[in-house]
Amino acid sequence: MNSDDDSLFAGLRQWRAEGKLAALATVVSTWGSSPRPAGSHLAVDEAGHFLGSVSGGCIEGAVIEAAATVMADGEPRMLEFGVSDEQAWQVGLACGGRVQVFVERVE
Repeated sequence: MNSDDDSLFAGLRQWRAEGKLAALATVVSTWGSSPRPAGSHLAVDEAGHFLGSVSGGCIEGAVIEAAATVMADGEPRMLEFGVSDEQAWQVGLACGGRVQVFVERVE
């Protein structure tokens, strides 16, 4: 674990200690020129605050939106984004490649 991960997980622990709902998004796999490697994380709290990155800004908005749903219903989700995806223009992953992100609620 690197210092960025240490800060991210410390932030998650703080949110949970404050009684806030939180979710963790993790890059599971990438193909092509995805800007973040597998194992990259994005933590989100119920107010939409976030720490970390799963794409360098390309898909963060869509992942944060999905995290809100995961926090609300408790059901984890596997998300997939890529230039051939119908969401490509919405999320801006025009840099090429594909990325899969697993989003789960943190208890």
